[in-house]
Parts: sequence; C-alpha cells; structure tokens
Amino acid sequence: MDEQNYRRGRGAQFNPPNRFLKQSRQQLHTEGIDDWSETNPATIYLEERARSIVNKVESPDVGMFYSMNPYQGCEHGCVYCYARNTHEYWGYSAGLDFERKIMVKMNAPKLLRKFLMDPKWECMPISLSGNTDCYQPAERKFGITRQLLEICNEFNQPVGMITKNAGMLRDKDLLQEMASKKLVSILVSITSLDEGLRNIMEPRTTTSKLRLRLISELSRSGVRMGVMLGPMIPGLNDHEMQRILKAAADNGASFTAYTFIRLNGAIKLIFHDWLFKNFPDRAEKVWHLIEQSHDGKVNDSRWGIRMRGEGNIAELVAQQYKKYGRLYGLNAERWGLDCTKFRRPGGQMNLF
Repeated sequence: MDEQNYRRGRGAQFNPPNRFLKQSRQQLHTEGIDDWSETNPATIYLEERARSIVNKVESPDVGMFYSMNPYQGCEHGCVYCYARNTHEYWGYSAGLDFERKIMVKMNAPKLLRKFLMDPKWECMPISLSGNTDCYQPAERKFGITRQLLEICNEFNQPVGMITKNAGMLRDKDLLQEMASKKLVSILVSITSLDEGLRNIMEPRTTTSKLRLRLISELSRSGVRMGVMLGPMIPGLNDHEMQRILKAAADNGASFTAYTFIRLNGAIKLIFHDWLFKNFPDRAEKVWHLIEQSHDGKVNDSRWGIRMRGEGNIAELVAQQYKKYGRLYGLNAERWGLDCTKFRRPGGQMNLF
C-alpha cells in the first residue's frame, strides 16, 4: 500500500463519478498535467432546510415502515455503507464527499412536530435513522437527534434506533425514560472486535469495546438493546460472528440482526479500491467469495436475497447466526414497541 497517499481516517480513498452528472472533476493521477489539489479535505457541515423528515420506506425487506434521518452523509466513513449511493442524488460523490460533506437538516425537529400533529398520522414505529448514523460526530455539535427524541417522548411516539457510536450515552436519561414506556428499541452495530480491521474499515467510529459498553450501560438502565452484525464479509469478518454474539449477549443484548455484504452502485468501486489497497494478499479471494454469494456479481438488488446472499458461503453464515443466537439466548423474547400510548399534546399551537 502507498502509505504516503493513503488517507488515514477515511474509508473511501477517492471520489468515484456521480452517475447522475454528465461532467465531473476528479484527480486521475498524482503526476499528470491535469493534477489538482483538494482545497478543503476537512469535514464540512452544510446546514439546510429540509422539506420533510419522516419518509415512508418502500423496500419490503428492511424491517421498517418509516424512517427519519437528521443528517445526510456520514463522517464515520464505513467503506461498505449502502447509504453512500444516496449522496449522488444531492449532486455529490458516494466516495470522499459522503464522508466530508455532511448535510444537516436544521429544521428537522419542527418538521417532526408538524408531522406528528397531523391527524392523518396513525402511530407506527419510526426508525431513527434508516440511512446514516444519527449519532455520527455531527450530533455532538448540532444535537438534532436528541431534539427529535424529546419530541417523540412528548408524543409517546415509538422509535427503533441503530448506531455504532457510543455518543448515544449522552442521551441515556431520555432513552431510559422512553424505555420505561416501551417507546424505544436499539441496535448497536458491531462488525468486528478486531481493532485493526475496525480502524480501517470504519475509521471514525467508536471502538468495539465502547460499543459493548454502550450495550451494557443502556441495558442495565432498562433499555432494550440488540446487536447488528452487518455486514458480514467472507474472508474478512465472518469468522467473528460467534465472538460478537457472545460479547453482545454477555453485555446485555437480547436480540440481533445481520446483513451479508453487497456492493451496489459506486460502493463496488470504493470497496474494491479499499480492499486491494489494505489486503493485497487476500483481496482476490474475498472479492470472489462475495461474487459467489450474489450469483456471480458483487451487487444484488433482489428483494429478500440482496441482504442475505445465496449459495454455500451465505448459507454457512446464516446457519452460524441461528446456531449462536440460540446458544446465547438471543431473539428468544416476544417484544414490540407500544403504539397505544401515542397522543398529541396541547393543541394546534404546538405547530408554531
């Protein structure tokens, strides 16, 4: 690997072209006549006024019906992240742009209050977030996620949450209060207990040790906690499934979920570049194992199959997931968020 030109602290190492733009500007090589330098490699927060905050989820295999995302783009920099492709809709690249140009929906709390006050809304759980991590570093600066949770608590609106950032502990008091009313359920994403792998695959995320602490502290506070193993990547982290499940269970997790790696759109280019730079000794093997699990391709859009894969390798991962889930007593309970307590406080003046 070219250490001199490798961007430590970033997952993607370049900006692939935006499929929606006819023209794009990019660095082809470091010593050419068209060489150019990046003027601002640091993270930029772009404050915007969104039109809406709660979105209906049309995909039938993601386990959620509605989602809200206070931030577009994610500084965590997870190289495999499926949300990268959505950055192209905003005119940016799914690569470095996704990690460095973070759009902040400043009016998200007002939009949520207006949405919940609408008499047409029949309470259903809302996922926070379904796309990018609502506890990415931007949350420490803007605090929008906490404001959204405060509104949900006021309305008794249930939410499901997923994060890989221990910054969630800043809202422990609020989450504990919501949990007492069965208004919140949380998945903590752990893809590896190997800090060497975590550091290059998810460069700006909380360590696995702190994520286990997050599960432990919140579960002891009465919050229903689970662990998301996603994605499982054959040849990289799939052998860690048992260790992750056991560690999560030992720290109070009661339920689980997992996904199998898929590389749609620009993520294929980003992941391929990252894989061959960081693991040249086994990159070909890992790449072919992913292909074998998606009908000879690394990308897959088939409902019900795309996030689980198929074939011997994907089946082995699925069997291990079931086996060790049972072994450690995970997913044994019947549990659901409570929508019966939902209420609209005050009156129409709450809209202003």
